[in-house]
Amino acid sequence: MGSHRRHAPSGFDRGACAALGVLSAAAAALGPVPASAAPHDDVRAEVDRLYEQAEKATEAYDKAGERADALREQVSTARDRVARGQERINRMREALGALAGAQYRSGGLDPSLALLFSDDPEDYLDKASVLDRIGAREAGELRRLRSAMRELAQERAEVSGKLAELDKSRKAVVGHKRTVERKLARARRLLDSLPYAERLAYQRASRGGRTDVLGPGGAVPSSARAAAAVAAARSALGRPYVWGANGPTGFDCSGLMQWSYAQAGVALPRTSQAQRHAGRLIPLSQARPGDLVTYRSDASHVAMYVGNGQVIHAPHPGAAVRYDPVDMMPVSSVTRV
Repeated sequence: MGSHRRHAPSGFDRGACAALGVLSAAAAALGPVPASAAPHDDVRAEVDRLYEQAEKATEAYDKAGERADALREQVSTARDRVARGQERINRMREALGALAGAQYRSGGLDPSLALLFSDDPEDYLDKASVLDRIGAREAGELRRLRSAMRELAQERAEVSGKLAELDKSRKAVVGHKRTVERKLARARRLLDSLPYAERLAYQRASRGGRTDVLGPGGAVPSSARAAAAVAAARSALGRPYVWGANGPTGFDCSGLMQWSYAQAGVALPRTSQAQRHAGRLIPLSQARPGDLVTYRSDASHVAMYVGNGQVIHAPHPGAAVRYDPVDMMPVSSVTRV
């Protein structure tokens, strides 16, 4: 997780402590170890920071993607409106053309002469009055539609510009993610430099392979949909953390929450920052299974409370969906959907 002071030791910290304890015992038995041989404190701190950076980058990526999708929909809607406006303009042009053609075929007589030769002067006057009103109305509508057409064209250009800007932003976020991935790879290489037995003890202590947990006990979900979401999250245990993924084969932290609640028929926003506002905020002391728990002051991580002081979440790259203590890091808010 990110670099922070946890309220209680997380799986990651306990893993680091276990590894350090083994190394300390080995050092006492075998003699001094060169300072550069196993910088475990530095490794843990670096990985901790990198996990937090990676998670923030992923949330930024998800947010950019969500905004891009919304703008694409706006562009599509605007284009449809432009097309419908163009069709209306074409129909009106045809109608106006028909009127002009009829006037031309009638010889374009002077209104006073047409009245003189008319078989029914009153009928002629009625038709002429209606014709004038229709012409004025059609011309006015045409002017309004042309104005609307210009506005829609401008709107489409603006939305397309925003979409292009967001695409650039998304590419920048992807570039940042790649940088973080390279850093994570370096940190993993350092962890892999540990002797096999110590590395195995470290991994077990970090609970990375654990998919069991005590039941919720007397804790009851706040609603049927919360119960369904908890069941969905439990079914995802063991599936991998994947950048920007929202299931069903892989997840990032907010993607797991979105997917789990989607199985319960509830549409959640894509990012953890938005998910914290997807319901009613409650105190941690009142948390029940299915509630969303966001972490850090920027709400850059989210998990689902399942009871007995436990959450299910997608922790970080290289780890699977798993259980962890609810106080694995500073809690920002608890939301009941």
